[in-house]
Amino acid sequence: MFRLIACMFALAFLTPGTVLADQRPNVLWIVLDDLGPEIGCYGTPHVSTPAMDQLSSEGVRFTRCFSTSPVCSASRSALVTGMYQTSIGAHHHRTRKMKPLPEGVQTVMQQFGDAGYFVCDLKPPGAKGKAKRDYNFVADDDQFHGDDWSQRRDGQPFFAQVQIHEPHRPFVHDDDPERADKVTLPPNVPDHPVARADMANYLASVEQGDKHVAAILQRLDAEGLRENTLIMLFGDHGRPHVWGKQWLYDEGIHTPLIVAGPMIDHPGTSSDALVSLIDVAPTCLRAANITPHARTEGVDILADDFKGREFIFAARDRCGEAADRIRAIRDTRYKYIRNFYPDRPYTQTSSYKQLSYPVVTLLEVLRAQGKLSPEAERMMQKTRPAEELYDLKSDPDELHNLAENPEHEETLQRMRTQLNQWIESSGDQGAIREGDQAYHDAITAEKQKWYENTQRKRGLDPNVSADQYLEWWNKELLHSAR
Repeated sequence: MFRLIACMFALAFLTPGTVLADQRPNVLWIVLDDLGPEIGCYGTPHVSTPAMDQLSSEGVRFTRCFSTSPVCSASRSALVTGMYQTSIGAHHHRTRKMKPLPEGVQTVMQQFGDAGYFVCDLKPPGAKGKAKRDYNFVADDDQFHGDDWSQRRDGQPFFAQVQIHEPHRPFVHDDDPERADKVTLPPNVPDHPVARADMANYLASVEQGDKHVAAILQRLDAEGLRENTLIMLFGDHGRPHVWGKQWLYDEGIHTPLIVAGPMIDHPGTSSDALVSLIDVAPTCLRAANITPHARTEGVDILADDFKGREFIFAARDRCGEAADRIRAIRDTRYKYIRNFYPDRPYTQTSSYKQLSYPVVTLLEVLRAQGKLSPEAERMMQKTRPAEELYDLKSDPDELHNLAENPEHEETLQRMRTQLNQWIESSGDQGAIREGDQAYHDAITAEKQKWYENTQRKRGLDPNVSADQYLEWWNKELLHSAR
């Protein structure tokens, strides 16, 4: 399915004084924040993504790609090292006590730089702000040589990360008055105008991200770089909805992965091989004839003998002030989740979720009114099961926990054993305390201050009731254009 073009590497190791241009391929990552597979080429209706669809037609679309974490900093730490964030102590979201990477572990930026590549991260044309660098480790030096590949030497190949904010919250306002009525909501979300508007705004934000993708692809074409550039497009984790971001259900870790460029033999194809985002870095390094560091846990998904992973693994630890430890294993059919703190609710305090997710408030109000379906009610339970098992073939929304079903005991034991082996073999550091109570109290106080300041900026009392807050969301989503 895939091939490596030998001529790309023929001049990789030039003798001193050689002036010929380096013919190795450029490598470009297009990373969209919080992007699930809700794009046209993945079959999502009511969304227009012509740029990503076109890229898919020129490359390979992986339909079963998963992040190792459902939150950005932990996922990105794994992404750029080719190692699980739990293996390198980068598993807590934006930890304050960041440490250097373990001995022998290098970032993909370091490895490309050491091999003579120009390394940069940039925003797409016209986008505001700085490119996102969100890692949970301390780097010895600046990993990037600049903020645009135009700064490289003549003929020097580049490794670039293009960071696109969308569809991260806050979403753009959807200007299609009919889309909210057309969208399909998952069964664990109430069918309510606020939830429909929120989903429509998410899709509008995906479309805005697609416009940025179009701009960067047009630039590659204009500069004659497309033919010799390996492009990887993906999200840093799954979509930002109540059962998505920060959770290990597929909604939180499933992301598109589109690979296009000179290594693709059969453009316009799809692959259902099971892959992980930790595979992106070693795959790109191999494509540039660079050997990944010896401790990498990722694999080359473009290798001729790659048939897909047997399992993918994912982990969630502290996010904001919500301390947690959850681990998951998934194969092509089953998902097993272990909650290390089953006594904690899904709705433990999270100022980020409370401020940004209108459906969280909607769930609170509808539950008080006794109007939640059993599927939606699950989010509001005071405790969680210690183990969860889902048959993704018959239950893709992960609604029916089979962990206590004796008919699935063999599958439960198999997945449980495999997860235990991964925790042991990967050196999962999740059991090590991040800090003492004072450390966690400081994080909580900081998040509470942020929450209160944001509510005041919205013209609300920080202690506004759920009913009053839902009224604000209703006006914000249904009657106001941002």
